Parts: sequence; structure tokens; C-alpha cells
Amino acid sequence: MVSSSQKSGKTQSGGIGLITCLSLVTATMVGTGVYTSLGFQLLDLRSGFSILVLWALGGAISLCGALSYAELAAQIPRSGGEYTYLSEIYHPAVGFMAGFVSLIAGFAAPIAIAAIAFGTYLHAALPACPAHVSSFLAVLLLSAGHLRTLRFSSMTQNAMTALKFLLIGLFLLIGLWNILSHPDSVRLFSLRHDTLSELLRPDAGIALLFVLYAYSGWNASSYLAGEVRDSQRTVGRSLILGTALVTLLYVMLNGIFLTSAPAAELRGVLNVGSIAANHLIGPVGGCIMSGMIALGLLASISAMIWAGPRVTQRIGQDHALFAPLGKTTRGGIPVRATLLQMAIILIMIATGSFESVLLYSQTPLLLCLILGVGGIIVLRLRRLNRGGFHCPLYPLPPLVFILCTTAGLVYSACSKPWIALAGILTMMIPLVIYPWIERLTQRKP
Repeated sequence: MVSSSQKSGKTQSGGIGLITCLSLVTATMVGTGVYTSLGFQLLDLRSGFSILVLWALGGAISLCGALSYAELAAQIPRSGGEYTYLSEIYHPAVGFMAGFVSLIAGFAAPIAIAAIAFGTYLHAALPACPAHVSSFLAVLLLSAGHLRTLRFSSMTQNAMTALKFLLIGLFLLIGLWNILSHPDSVRLFSLRHDTLSELLRPDAGIALLFVLYAYSGWNASSYLAGEVRDSQRTVGRSLILGTALVTLLYVMLNGIFLTSAPAAELRGVLNVGSIAANHLIGPVGGCIMSGMIALGLLASISAMIWAGPRVTQRIGQDHALFAPLGKTTRGGIPVRATLLQMAIILIMIATGSFESVLLYSQTPLLLCLILGVGGIIVLRLRRLNRGGFHCPLYPLPPLVFILCTTAGLVYSACSKPWIALAGILTMMIPLVIYPWIERLTQRKP
């Protein structure tokens, strides 16, 4: 059952505050994508200007989504993210589908991707550490850490996020110094005659999906809204501030990557950060920077491991068939949901490649986000307004998010139809089995 504090959107004084929410959002967003996506984008795009335009566009799209979700968080101030929103706005079956997608594509797949990237960067820094083994150990140890107390998770997350952004700040300073020392390097960002046609090709849609993946996590604090102090205001603020900060950071980081190393060396490579660091500060410095990036990735993995089980927990609370997953410790820790998520992540790491897991997860995840953002349009048409935050410039932000995200999905489906189909099937399975689950739930005493 949902507690009265969750229903009101307020928790006790020991709940999560704005700093932790902001830490959760930024740590979830700034992870694998920004350190890995550029190499795959360069397979399809040649213009540095086009690439930075896509990163800025991705930030604008994500900010439109964050503004929309800030209103949703004020109207429905409870944990669970899309599972909660889509259940209340559309139908419980749609919410159940979103919960299933969140478990597989929203958290397990991104955590697996981040863990694979962590292992790759750690191996680049310390060749004696096998990449795959490091990926497994990161997931196991961080999952065990979040099985302790909410206070421990909050303190750990804040500390890891602070370390992460300290390291990124150092990397930015070194990169900016390099640009000032070699001003000719910025010429690759000049507008070319074929830039517009390059941005309109289906390949740009695939590149945009990599960008949107890098921005995924802008909705992270909505999954723990029921554990947040004054969640009707705090959650929305963390979404908007976190997304705006990360957008600026991403454009700067990719500009530094592109000016630090030749595109030929970055193209198709997973650990672009290591290559850029090698050119900036030499092989030894590159190894050190790779280790620092690996440490930063741990903050992203930790944030997602912390937030993800809250969706499964809500499913267990709402459906008697999955009741064991809804049980928590006295401190509110969803142990069984966390262990289930951990098992799925480990299977993905063992069986999937980085690119295939990423492209597969994006289709169902973005479609659920489209439904979530569209939810504020539905609520306003129904004139259901409980006060709180109102999305500025409405209906522009939700419409921009929906149209741009849909365009990216259509472009990618044209280029990778089988992967897109697999993502759609992931959404169809829970919708098909939902009536059967409901019948079994009603029969249980």
C-alpha cells in the first residue's frame, strides 16, 4: 500500500532534500553517454558543428521533458516515475508496461552499459584489471551498498557525485588550456556547406539517439519522489536545474574531445575520453584520466542502482502477484527489488554488446517518456490541476519534446528496423499479459 506521506507528496524530516535530488539527477545523466557516444556519432557524421548542434539539441529536448515532468511531479508527488504517472493518467495497464520497460530498458540496460564502460576505462587505466570482471564487481558491490540505509545511500551518492564533478572540472580546465594554446583547433566547428543536409539524414537520427541516451536520467528524482521532502517543489527544481547544468557540461566536454584528438582516432571507439586524455597530457596522464573517468562512472551506476528498484517496489505494492517485490526493510530499502535488478544487469553484461544494448533500450524508454510528457497535456485537457509548478510556455515544451523524440525514433527505425522492433515488442509483452496478471491478482486472497 502507498503510505499517507507518499499520497501527500511529503515525507518526514529525514527525507531526501534538494541537494541529494540534484546529485541524483546529475550523477545519473553524466555517465556513460558523454564518454562513449562521440565515437559512434563520428561513424555517421563528419562535421564538428553538426555534432555540437546535436548535443545542444539533445539538451534542449531534455529540458523540455524536465519542464513537463516538473509539472507532473507537482500533480502526482509519489515515487515510481513513469509507472506511477502513466497508471494514473492513462490506465494501470499502460503503467504496468512502463514499469516493465523501466526495469529492463530504463535501469537494467543503462546500468549494464555504464558498467561495461566502467570496466573498459578501468582496464585502460590498469591493464591488470580485466574489463568484464570489473563490470561485474562494480554492480555487485554498489548493489550491496544500497541495501543498507537510506541515509547511507544519500551520503554515498553525494560524495561520489562531488568527486565525479571535481574530476570533470579538472578535465575541462586541461581541455580549455589546450584550446587556448591551439586556437586553430576550433576551425572544425565552422559551418560547412553540407551541414544542414548532414543533420537531415537518417544517420543523424541514430546520432541523436546516442545523444538522448547520454541525457537519459533527467527524470531520475521522480522515481524517489515519495521519499523526498516537499516533493511537489523539490523534485521539479532538481529536474530543471540538473538538466540545464548537464547540457552546458556536455557541449563543453564534446568540444574538448573533438579538439583534443584526430577524428580518425575517435571514430568507432568506446573510450573516447582515454584517447582525448592521451593527446592532452600524454600516455601516463591518459591512464590517470581513464581511472578518474572510471571512478566518475561509479557515481552514475550507483545513482541508477539506487533509483531503479523503487519502480519494481511500486509494482509489488500495487499488484498482489508481485507482492514480494514490494516488501521493504524497516528503513524502507526494497531488498528483493534491488536483487532482481542486479540479476538482470549481470545477465545483460554477460550476454550483450555495448551498442546493441544501448540501441535496443532507447526505443521503449523514449516511447514511455513521450507518454509521460504527453501526460501533462492530458491532465490539462481534463482540467485536473492540484496546484504547484506550471510548465512555462505551455504547450511548447511538451510538444517540442514529443515531436523531436519521435523524429529521432523514426530515423533510427529506418536505419535499424530489427532493433526498433525488439524495443516495441518489449512494450507489447506486458500489455498483452496484463489482463492475465490482473485476473490472478484478483484471485489471490
